[in-house]
Amino acid sequence: MKLFKKLLAATLVLGCAAAHGADLGKSPITLISPFPPGGGTDTLTRMIGSAISQDAGWNIVVENKPGAGGNLALDATARAQPDGHTLVMAQTDNIVLNPWLYSKLSYDTFKDFKPVGPVASSPSVFVVVPDSPFKTIGDVVKAAQARPNQVSLGIPGIGGTGDLTGYLWRKAANMELMHVPYRGWSQAFPDLASGRIDIYVGSVASLLPQIRGGKVRALGVVASERSPALPDVPTFPESGFPTINQSIWWGLMAPGKTPDDVVAALNSELQKVQSNPELIKKLEDAGYSVLKGSPDDLARRHRADHDAFGKVVQEAGIPKQ
Repeated sequence: MKLFKKLLAATLVLGCAAAHGADLGKSPITLISPFPPGGGTDTLTRMIGSAISQDAGWNIVVENKPGAGGNLALDATARAQPDGHTLVMAQTDNIVLNPWLYSKLSYDTFKDFKPVGPVASSPSVFVVVPDSPFKTIGDVVKAAQARPNQVSLGIPGIGGTGDLTGYLWRKAANMELMHVPYRGWSQAFPDLASGRIDIYVGSVASLLPQIRGGKVRALGVVASERSPALPDVPTFPESGFPTINQSIWWGLMAPGKTPDDVVAALNSELQKVQSNPELIKKLEDAGYSVLKGSPDDLARRHRADHDAFGKVVQEAGIPKQ
């Protein structure tokens, strides 16, 4: 009898999720990208949105809402109707870090969002120009230890994952790097190419075209395993820094009061397309690794990284904006 009741309950949950899945196809689903068109997050958002649209037959419309470090997109999602028809491609650099970097937010990073599921990850990668004297991570450490604050590291914004990873590296190697903030790669590249800065850090997904095009050379990736897109580039743990291994992640979030059965339907479809070999290859070719899991998996990752990165922000003395 107990087994029958469990099976009946599971059947009802699946049936309810399927029913709500059908409802999701009756009107467009807005998938918000927190950054401008053409960037790494936008590319990922469109690949996932297109894959789900084709598989489920849902009308998914990607809407770009850049600005305020992703806060405009997160605010729009938090305020949206919680019916499964508004989602956001959240990531480490906004939903995890912004509560530590902004003094006033219009949303609560936990209460106002309902995790749907993890989507993908991409490690940070440290790059130099092709003719740089730095051939390895160890070369940078030796130079920075010999010349404190003379080796410069370009970072995409103060308080982002690049800045915090640089801080952790400095601490672990007992060295001093000069951090030089930029708005992004397009602003930093002229300075890197001209020698005004020595190194730059960004995600593999964002820098892969420049690496493949020979404009820059990769020294090391911040991950526990090598990136499928850069199999010949060593990880930081391989280079002697075992604790520097935190990749950037992306995950789908819905408004906080979205019903659990709607979230279940969305997660089921997300995990279905994430098992598609064609999509997996497209993601890996673009510098991402598929990150499958349940809503609870994303919730745990969100909480753990919020707490861990918060300590780093405080240790580094980064003031709130």
